[in-house]
Amino acid sequence: MRPSTDQHINSAPGTLRPDLIAGLTAAAVVLPKAMAYATVAGLPVSVGFYTAFVPMIVYALLGTSRVLSVSSTTTLAILTAAELALVVPDGDPGRLITATATLTALTGLLLIIAAALRLGFVANFISSPVLTGFKAGIGLVIVLDQIPKLFGLHIAKEGFFRDVLNLLQHFPETSVATALVGAVALALLLIMERLWPHSPAPLAVVGAAIAVSWLFGLSTHGVAIVGYIPQALPSLTLPSVDLVTQLLPGAIGIALMSFTETIAAGRAFAAPSEPPIRANRELVASGVANLSGAFFGAMPAGGGTSQTAVVRAVGGRTQKASLVTAAVSVATMLVLAPLLGLLPQAALAAIVIVYSVGLIKPAEFASIRKVRRMEFAAIVIVYSVGLIKPAEFASIRKVRRMEFRWALAAFLGVLVFGTLQGIVVAIVLSLVGLSSQAANPRIYVVGRKRGEDILRPLSAEHPDDETFDGLLIVRPEGRLFFVNVQQVADRVRELVVGARPGVLLLDLSRVFDIEYSALQMLMESEKGLAEQGVTLWLAGLNPDVLDYVRASGFAERLGEGRMFANARAGIDHFQSSAGSTSSSKPPGLRPEGI
Repeated sequence: MRPSTDQHINSAPGTLRPDLIAGLTAAAVVLPKAMAYATVAGLPVSVGFYTAFVPMIVYALLGTSRVLSVSSTTTLAILTAAELALVVPDGDPGRLITATATLTALTGLLLIIAAALRLGFVANFISSPVLTGFKAGIGLVIVLDQIPKLFGLHIAKEGFFRDVLNLLQHFPETSVATALVGAVALALLLIMERLWPHSPAPLAVVGAAIAVSWLFGLSTHGVAIVGYIPQALPSLTLPSVDLVTQLLPGAIGIALMSFTETIAAGRAFAAPSEPPIRANRELVASGVANLSGAFFGAMPAGGGTSQTAVVRAVGGRTQKASLVTAAVSVATMLVLAPLLGLLPQAALAAIVIVYSVGLIKPAEFASIRKVRRMEFAAIVIVYSVGLIKPAEFASIRKVRRMEFRWALAAFLGVLVFGTLQGIVVAIVLSLVGLSSQAANPRIYVVGRKRGEDILRPLSAEHPDDETFDGLLIVRPEGRLFFVNVQQVADRVRELVVGARPGVLLLDLSRVFDIEYSALQMLMESEKGLAEQGVTLWLAGLNPDVLDYVRASGFAERLGEGRMFANARAGIDHFQSSAGSTSSSKPPGLRPEGI
């Protein structure tokens, strides 16, 4: 039985004090970043507070994670910015707020609908390498978007590569005072994060920047500041039905990324002793959190890795910590709003940059040296952009080249096609990769370790493994279905032609499902083999596959003497019935799996 909401929040007795400390510490990190992410989305900084208020409370009441902190994130901020720019190109404040409410409400509704349809598995549609590449691209886009604010520049946004050129052309127009503020803020953040990871560094920088702004009147020296922030709780904001059609495609992508980040962060910080993160329940929690937040001016929200790491690092144990953070957000809106209006935009830009490069995870340079020159050049591009460190592309490349190429393609997809289109690129790449793997299942020729009852794929590493004159054992792996069945049949036919056995023993112990088309192909292949003088035997069928084989009538056609519980039983039957002895590997047999 699922615990009630109260049980969920209060499930760890004696946690009030550590959760109070964790909530206050998290607030010191979350609120400055929430302001910064709102500016990334092209929205007033107050929207950041709204997003760290209502969605955080709702998730605390409904979510399955004990410590997940839900508010705005870098990825969602840049996706929101891209979508809002399409429907409010002139930046009209009133229409911008309405469009934000509509986008957030659509995101919430889509997540709730996905929960009703039990689509929690959709979070797995984006593979980890592709997500790495996607987030790396997002990180670069965000950093490039903030660099002009560090130097007091204003450039027209025309796409990543054109923006780089525009930035270089306008660089001589740099405001020295703004650049000085940005450089100091950036240096302080980097030093504090290096020395004290997960510390309230953003709060310290915000406080220092506000003090300097007030003491020296930075706004009179050409340094842009945040400006007026309403000193009040969020007012009721109604979505617009007229904008639904325009915003729906973008909302689908944002909903997918919100859930992907939420479920990934929730699982990453779940302790072994805590209840497991339930995907469909997370859809409900994040959906209701976004839908509720929409009516209070919040932008799309999701689980944040950095703030959750802070909660866990300082001892947070339950969602009471998030409730404390939300309470601090309320207090900030009611009391500190006028002071926050003095914050220089350059300081906010520094916060965004420091916490966006986290999307581009560093890898060891020694690992990168092992990469081919062409692929290394692609990684060097990441090195060459200012403060950004290389991603974990090299680590992926070290394990699997194919996934490394997916990561690079997703990375470039964001830069070339844009952020929202980058989601489509990421999903398509993941699905193509999945289809490619499913369409090319491994097929092994099996032998027996000499002197032992161990069956394993033949390979150059084990040249002494035994095979059997007249018997060819082939083991396909994975699901057999219409996409891959022809390739499997062709490969098995090649092996039969090369080995010329009297019996083909098909070991299906690693085949977890066989689709109708594949079963039909298997039955047709049996006839073709018989015409060539080769008898087909089956072994190791799991209960489901066995049921399908029986339902088709194929089991009856084969009879008991040609179906075995496992490959060993088939070998024993072959040796006892034919008197066969072990021999060396038949000529023409290719041992490696494909």
